[in-house]
Amino acid sequence: MNAVVAGITYRALLGRRRIILLLLLPLALIGLAVLLRIFDGDDQATTVTLMQTFAISTMLPLLGLIAGTGVIAPEIDDGTIIHLMSKPISRPVIALTKFVVAVTLLAVFAALPTYVAAWILVGNEDNIAAGFAVGSLAAGVAYAAVFLLLGVVTRHAVTIGILYALVWESLVGNLITGARTYSVQRWGQAIADQISTSAFFESDVSLSFAVPALIVVTVAAVLYAGRRLRAFSLTGDE
Repeated sequence: MNAVVAGITYRALLGRRRIILLLLLPLALIGLAVLLRIFDGDDQATTVTLMQTFAISTMLPLLGLIAGTGVIAPEIDDGTIIHLMSKPISRPVIALTKFVVAVTLLAVFAALPTYVAAWILVGNEDNIAAGFAVGSLAAGVAYAAVFLLLGVVTRHAVTIGILYALVWESLVGNLITGARTYSVQRWGQAIADQISTSAFFESDVSLSFAVPALIVVTVAAVLYAGRRLRAFSLTGDE
């Protein structure tokens, strides 16, 4: 970790229009929870559906894309990454620091609102709020790593990330049973299911697969991102 790199990255992300994008989705989730509470939709079945279809399946991948690519892709695009890499800072340390920044943003803007929205609806019933919050955070860690890597290896990270999040995670992962095994959001739901005891929620991916998969994907993506940064030319060419 490098505190200077972290500070620069936080200021760049939270001081731009991305902060608005980071706020819109969690506010929409909490707003939906409030509306459901007002109109007597505060039952476990409705809460689980909202958490699965919006919190983890829609909001989390998009926030992961914003945070994961946002910590490094803009610096590569405008060339300011060159000034950072000319300093005596290890490239893997840069990658790790930016990954940690992305994870903390997802903890604040994804995992915490997920807990708040579920708590508004059912309180602490059957650990639904805690389960989905932890599952969201676990999947968010993997998303941060994957989208960070995309931001390093391609200048089209946002486009590719949107296609991945909407086509593979949301469409293919929900329609094709076999594809769910290789879906980050499904891995997060497996962890949520382990914590929650609700009868209305059951993951279709085993915890014994989900946890190692999350660890392998996260570690591999961060390590490869650091390796690619190490090979990055100071002229700005990859």
